[in-house]
Amino acid sequence: MRLLAEYYKIDDADIGEGTVVRDYVNLYGCKIGRDCKIAAYAEIQKGVIIGDRCKIEAFAFIPSGVTIEDEVFIGPHACFTNDRVPKAVGDWEVTPTVVKKGASIGANATIICGITIGENALVGAGAVVTKNVPEGAVVVGSPAKIIKKKAVSKVKKCSGRNKK
Repeated sequence: MRLLAEYYKIDDADIGEGTVVRDYVNLYGCKIGRDCKIAAYAEIQKGVIIGDRCKIEAFAFIPSGVTIEDEVFIGPHACFTNDRVPKAVGDWEVTPTVVKKGASIGANATIICGITIGENALVGAGAVVTKNVPEGAVVVGSPAKIIKKKAVSKVKKCSGRNKK
């Protein structure tokens, strides 16, 4: 980890090699993979898992219950929730959320808990995501709706028939 910060709170966080952490970041009880970039003012809470080569922009809020796979972009001011029925007093329940490999979440997007954002999906800036986002989908608006499906390329294994 490269700590490029003078002011920060890091408590019981597992941070991978090559990850860069900037000023005014709060990280507690989370696991962050290798070669990530965590920008200023981000908060990543207990139990969050972030994969390798992710970029978390300034002011992102990632609470307990969120899992982010490899190569994910989280834009500035993106906000995840983790309780479907929040209240100031009494019990609450963490509802898990998953962001799959290669997905991108735009600035100021809000991700309601209990959903999965598919591999290589794109959440537009300011979107409010209330339902699962399929692999390769582009969603925008409030509530977020699919406006496009990106072509998803799959690598096929060679059967060996055309060898020379």
